[in-house]
Amino acid sequence: MNPQNESQSQSQSTNDPQHHVRHIQHMLDEVLNHCRSDSVKVSEPKAQALFETTAEVLLGLRTAYEHYATRAESAMTPQKQQQR
Repeated sequence: MNPQNESQSQSQSTNDPQHHVRHIQHMLDEVLNHCRSDSVKVSEPKAQALFETTAEVLLGLRTAYEHYATRAESAMTPQKQQQR
């Protein structure tokens, strides 16, 4: 692939919201799994609760991103901007 085509491809992917949604979903999954893993590694109940709460909040965010990606919620469906 020549540099001009590669640049165009990168530009198209960075303009595509689905590209960013997938990337953020991946990051949320990583942090969520890390929190769940750490919650069983520590013995302090408050730290365990903090990590589990964090994991639950991230799971909610992950679900919101999934709904956007699959257009499962009408509120998450992108709308065309109206011209004024």
